Amino acid sequence: MLAVQQLEAGYGESIILRDVSLKVEAGEVVCLLGRNGVGKTTLMKSIMGLLKARHGTVAYNGVDLTKRAPGRRAKRGMGYVPQGREIFGQLTVYENILIGLEAAPRERRGRGQANMIPPDAIAKFPVLPEMYARRGGDLSGGQQQQLAFARALASQPSLLLLDEPCEGIQPSIVDDIREVIRSIKADGQTAILLIEQSLDFVKSVGDYFYILEKGAIAWEGTLAQLSDDVIKKYLTV
Repeated sequence: MLAVQQLEAGYGESIILRDVSLKVEAGEVVCLLGRNGVGKTTLMKSIMGLLKARHGTVAYNGVDLTKRAPGRRAKRGMGYVPQGREIFGQLTVYENILIGLEAAPRERRGRGQANMIPPDAIAKFPVLPEMYARRGGDLSGGQQQQLAFARALASQPSLLLLDEPCEGIQPSIVDDIREVIRSIKADGQTAILLIEQSLDFVKSVGDYFYILEKGAIAWEGTLAQLSDDVIKKYLTV
């Protein structure tokens, strides 16, 4: 389980997150909602260790990771699909996925399998093996998003952090990503924290919802509780 408690973080002298607490269990998709600029990506970066917390804790499976580097968190089971994909454009598709494999603990790789990509990492994106030799930068936006997903799955994470995975990609690939999230959820082994602007998308996959406003949790609840009034108050622009 991911447990964030009273987290405070920011950039320079600016405090972006204030007293943020949330939790995510295995087999659950928790969605983080909010208007632009309220701190959603900042929270993801803080959980992953890319941004240092000023106060509070980030714990996973009972282990306090607040002061651990991103690489150590990845080896504890965190996988991250950042906003904007951030694949390595000059590397091949195969090399991009291997970078994700580097985050996997040795016991998950298996003896003599240092360069073997786990079948589950690519089974959900059958187009990728056909593109192994192509440079990541030559792929379409949707293909790059699939690559970023596969790179994260290569480490066989037990916690998946997804920052706007549907941003700027075609509807058919959005549908593919929805089915990937549903299949991961159905396995019951992975906790998923999702940021996504599309309400239709998050409603189709989410179990529990948090809404950020001005860097703090303003509302939380189930899909049944995510009423039109809540949406109008916190999400309508």
